[in-house]
Amino acid sequence: MKRLWIMSAACAALLGGCASTSATVTPPPVADNTPPPAQPAPPPPPAGPTAEDARAYVDSAEKTLAELSEYDNRVQWVRSTFINYDTEWLQTKADAALNAATVKLAVGAAKFNDIDVDPVTRRKLNLLRLSQVLPAEDKPGAAEDLAAVSTRLDSTYSTGKFQYKGKTYNLDDASNVLASSRDPVTLRAMWEGWRTTSAPMKDDYEKLAQLSNAGAQGLGYKDTGALWRSGYDMDPDAFAAETDKLWGQVAPFYKNLHCYVRRKLNEKYGDAVQPKFGPIRADLLGNMWAQDWSNIYDVVAPKNIRSSYSLDKLLTAKKYDPVKMVKTGEGFYTSLGFAPLPATFWDRSLIARPKDREVVCHASAWDVDNLSDVRVKACLQINGEDFYTVHHELGHNFYQRAYADQPYLFKNGANDGFHEAIGDFIGLSSVTPTYLNQIGLLDKVPDSREDIPYLLKMALQKIAFLPFGVEVDRWRWEVFSGKITKAEYNRRWWELVNQYQGMVPPGERPASAFDPGAKYHVAASVPYTRYFLAEILQFQFQRAACQQMGWKGPLHRCSIYNEKAVGERLNAMLAMGQSKPWPDALETFTGQREMDATAISDYFAPLNAWLEEENKGQTCGWESAI
Repeated sequence: MKRLWIMSAACAALLGGCASTSATVTPPPVADNTPPPAQPAPPPPPAGPTAEDARAYVDSAEKTLAELSEYDNRVQWVRSTFINYDTEWLQTKADAALNAATVKLAVGAAKFNDIDVDPVTRRKLNLLRLSQVLPAEDKPGAAEDLAAVSTRLDSTYSTGKFQYKGKTYNLDDASNVLASSRDPVTLRAMWEGWRTTSAPMKDDYEKLAQLSNAGAQGLGYKDTGALWRSGYDMDPDAFAAETDKLWGQVAPFYKNLHCYVRRKLNEKYGDAVQPKFGPIRADLLGNMWAQDWSNIYDVVAPKNIRSSYSLDKLLTAKKYDPVKMVKTGEGFYTSLGFAPLPATFWDRSLIARPKDREVVCHASAWDVDNLSDVRVKACLQINGEDFYTVHHELGHNFYQRAYADQPYLFKNGANDGFHEAIGDFIGLSSVTPTYLNQIGLLDKVPDSREDIPYLLKMALQKIAFLPFGVEVDRWRWEVFSGKITKAEYNRRWWELVNQYQGMVPPGERPASAFDPGAKYHVAASVPYTRYFLAEILQFQFQRAACQQMGWKGPLHRCSIYNEKAVGERLNAMLAMGQSKPWPDALETFTGQREMDATAISDYFAPLNAWLEEENKGQTCGWESAI
């Protein structure tokens, strides 16, 4: 444009210079029949993006995100294992840089929406738009604002403490009391005390929703919740309906368990603490969020059937420590044919709470460099719950190693429920008496008379979790959609807890309360429906694996330890990562293309029949109490 402008100016100057002010008569021009010279054809309109451009864009995006992701992972690791002002500052900066780049790349991917590209490139473009859980708006400062509020929420949770009778309690301390105490006054104090630490989050959470919604809308989604529901190879509304269907398959069993446990709590505490009818008081169930009831097994245990062993006591008697727990978990995976964990895993993981600093103790698995630097971070205690946790978290690591050779955008589970389900699937074997006998923890496998205690303990963990796994994101979807405002956050939370779990708080909640923030995954913005899907998928995987190995006994006694043929087929699914829609991955291992909760019915069939017998004459279910 500059060159054309100069030429036009010169021409104008020349014409001005040639103009005459004299009255000289100019003769008429002689007619010229010569045809005018051909005019040059106008330049073609700018060509649109091509399929080759799309492939180049994806390649560049993967390189950029891989580099930023590794840096962000390393900063997050330092902040999680050494919480202070400076590490929070560093994480805010690193998160903001990754978020801003991801949003720009996601927005840029939209220009290829109408381009005919190969299936692999199209899948990568779609995944680019879904790659950020909390997308920032594509404008200056937005990524920094979102990263700051997100980091603040996470740190508020991780450093939470409260006072009771002159003693300071953190989450671990309060959780231990909830698990062991049978004094309803103390239980209520621990339950309510922890929730005082989340009350200050309310304003930040409202801001988080506003900022992330702006980012999600810039990517073409209605809100952040719609973005989350779009990551399952189906329409967001269809996915919500799918989870409703799966919950409907298991809800009757949950209600049977709820009815039985409520009666036992009433017998223990009396009508003044736990009425015979209606919801259960949430602080009586041995867990800060009433998502796992296994800690109150002593209250609900069958009167005439006893378990002959305690996994907690077995681990203590065999002198297990955190390292031995993790080594045992690794041994399960290597028995299936997977390669041992690298030396860097043992050098760099954190598996016990340090005494000299604040850390994020919530157990998690890490793939720091998206290649081979896998780690776990946990504050392990020597008990059956953490023995299971070890097997679960290592499932993430072995999944990460299986798809390490995939392109960056395919380095993920087939859907996020798969990533959680793999460890839980191995976890099902890890607590069977069959496996405990195989590794020398248990001298003899008990006979079938102990199946009810075993299945009841498992149901107190697995089945009790299911409604909680649904309600957490149901609440967040409503926050993100604007269906509920900040003033309604807590009221709606307890409506959903009552609807799905059949529970109420131990007393009236203050107007300032923000009880959803008492759960790590809310404070840290980790989507939660994945855990509900994992509960469904793990039993589907268990049934398929046991059929593959020709297991003839009850499904709940099947251990896949040492079954290398199963491991080979499992690895084939894991190695796919997210390169194919999840039904393809599911079919690779199970032969089915739909998620199916009937495997839960198969696994727990003896217990459900027993519960129905125990509940005869009882009024099961609960009326709304909110």
